[in-house]
Amino acid sequence: MFHIKKIGAFAIGLLFTVSCTKQVAKADESVSKEYCISGSLKSKIAFDTIVKKKVTDAIHLTGAVEANPDQVVHFISLVNGVISKTYFTLGDKVQKGQVLAELRSTELIGMQAELKTAESQIKVSEKNLQAVQSMFNDGISSEKELLQAQSELAILKTDKIKISSNLQLYSASAEKGVFQIKAPTSGIITDKTISAGTQITAEGEPLFTISNLNEVWAMVNIHASNVQNIKEGMPVNIKTLSYPREIFKGTIKVVSQVYDNEERVLKARVILNNADGRLKPGMLVDVIAIELKDIEALSVPTDAIIFDNNENFVVLYNDDCDVKIVKIDVISKHEKMIYVANNFQEGQKIIAKNQLLIFEQLKNFQN
Repeated sequence: MFHIKKIGAFAIGLLFTVSCTKQVAKADESVSKEYCISGSLKSKIAFDTIVKKKVTDAIHLTGAVEANPDQVVHFISLVNGVISKTYFTLGDKVQKGQVLAELRSTELIGMQAELKTAESQIKVSEKNLQAVQSMFNDGISSEKELLQAQSELAILKTDKIKISSNLQLYSASAEKGVFQIKAPTSGIITDKTISAGTQITAEGEPLFTISNLNEVWAMVNIHASNVQNIKEGMPVNIKTLSYPREIFKGTIKVVSQVYDNEERVLKARVILNNADGRLKPGMLVDVIAIELKDIEALSVPTDAIIFDNNENFVVLYNDDCDVKIVKIDVISKHEKMIYVANNFQEGQKIIAKNQLLIFEQLKNFQN
């Protein structure tokens, strides 16, 4: 009988122990449901803050780089002839006065002959003037004859100056027997239509084009849907495939009032400093026109956004054990900033680096 009582007491004690163990287990389970960021994970994340700013819209456009037409020179020959030699190629950088080509022309022979004739006539006229002057001093010649001799000499000298000026204008080289074609300005050769042996005519097609590319234009295409949004004075950020990590900043200077007949768009002009020569005519560019609005909203860095299941989220952080996922309502986007309509507190922290790790852990934890 005593043994039966002991066994009963032992059974009751065992049941009590199991019951207590289950209660402790339940208590531990409820505690474990609180998610906390571990120390090792926290060292891998970074924070940013929610800030109130004026809303900025980014309007995406396209365009191309062009040379400033006011800084472009098309060289046209003033004489007929044949190109005997060239000293430049397309894309070369040239300086004002540099010899670019040589031109053989029958006109040079004629002008040189005219110059020699004028010089000979001047010598004869000078001798004649001396004789008339001497006779006038002796009272033999009249004043009219003296003035006539002086006038003849002046005319001959004027003709010589004219011929010499033309030879200088055409950069004639008496030693080589050619006209030297010199660069009228400094810049880059952006077009070339001649080579050795090319026959050219006076005032024909341009022989070459020199463009000063220290300042270039970005000609921006404005489609009908954006006409009302693009205005003169708007700041723009410009990107190219050649320099994907660099932004060229400018301002819309002029918006055309007439549609481009070929492309069916309005054209806007952005003037860009190009002293380093990196922007080349013909380069395609992506243009982001920045529209500043008169409203303020809370802004979140784009890098902190998580895109999941066609929705945008951020991970709000209060402390290591108070972290939560919040879906955001986007008002506007601008480069590295997204403006939201959520009722956040300005200055509230969000996780901005490795936030996807926290996002996935929170999702798994909640499930």
